[in-house]
Amino acid sequence: MTESATMQMNEPDVHFSTRRQAGPVILDLQNISLSFGGVKALTNISFDVRQHEIRAIIGPNGAGKSSMLNVINGVYRPQQGQIVYRGEVRGNMDCHTAAKSGIARTFQNIALFKGMTVLDNIMTGRNLKMKSSFLMQALYWGPARREEIAHRIKAEEIIDFLEIQAIRKTPVGRLPYGLQKRVELGRALAAEPEILLLDEPMAGMNVEEKQDMCRFILDVNDQFGTTIVLIEHDMGVVMDISDRVVVLDYGRKIGDGTPDEVRCNQDVINAYLGVGCA
Repeated sequence: MTESATMQMNEPDVHFSTRRQAGPVILDLQNISLSFGGVKALTNISFDVRQHEIRAIIGPNGAGKSSMLNVINGVYRPQQGQIVYRGEVRGNMDCHTAAKSGIARTFQNIALFKGMTVLDNIMTGRNLKMKSSFLMQALYWGPARREEIAHRIKAEEIIDFLEIQAIRKTPVGRLPYGLQKRVELGRALAAEPEILLLDEPMAGMNVEEKQDMCRFILDVNDQFGTTIVLIEHDMGVVMDISDRVVVLDYGRKIGDGTPDEVRCNQDVINAYLGVGCA
C-alpha cells in the first residue's frame, strides 16, 4: 500500500461522468515479459485496449507502469510475448514506426523545447505529417509553403481546442507547470494519433488544473475518437474518467476490470489503494 494512493482516494473526486461506447480490441498485449539484466520489470502481463476507450494503468511506484508504455510505443522490446495492433502482430517496432502507425505519447517529465513558443512546440508534432524535403522547407517555396500553412492551421485548431490562444507566442519555458503539461498534450494531439499514451498527465497539478486536464482528456476521447491509455496516481481521477483499469504490482498484473471491480479487488486494496469500495 502506498500513502499517496490512500491520501488521494480521500480527496474530492472531480465528478466527470463517462458515456462512451467502446469498440473492438485495437491493441492486445499478450504475455509480455521485460527484464533488464536480472531485474524483471514486467512478468507475463496480458491485457487489451478497446477502440475509443480510456484505459488506465495504476499501481505503486516501481510497478512497471512506465515500462509498459515504453513497450507499447517501441522504446523497449519485450523478451517474451507479443503485441497485436489493429489485428496484426507487431514485430520489432521502434518509436518512429510506432508514431507513424498512430501511437503518440506524453511523458512523466515534461519534454518540451523550452526556448520555443507554444505554437512552434505544437508544430513539431506535425513533423511526421510533412512530405516536403528539408531543402524545400528551408527555402519555404511552392508546395512546402502551402504545406506549412496547412499544418499551421491544424496547430491553431489544437491551440483553440486547448484554450491556450493567449499564450500561443509565449516561450514554453516561461509558462507555469500546468500550462506546460497542456502544451505537451497539444503536441501529442498534433500527430493525430489513434492511440494516445499519457504518462501521469496530472502529476504535480492543483485541483483546478486537474479538473481542466480531465475535461480535455474526455473531450479528446469524445470529440476526436482517440483511444487513451493513461498512467495516473490520483485515484479520484482514475475512477471517474476510466472505462477499464489494469493494476500492476512489482511487474505483475494483480487486477483488471471496471473501476468499481478494481476498487473492490482485495489484492488491489492490499497492494495499492488501502481502502475498499464503500
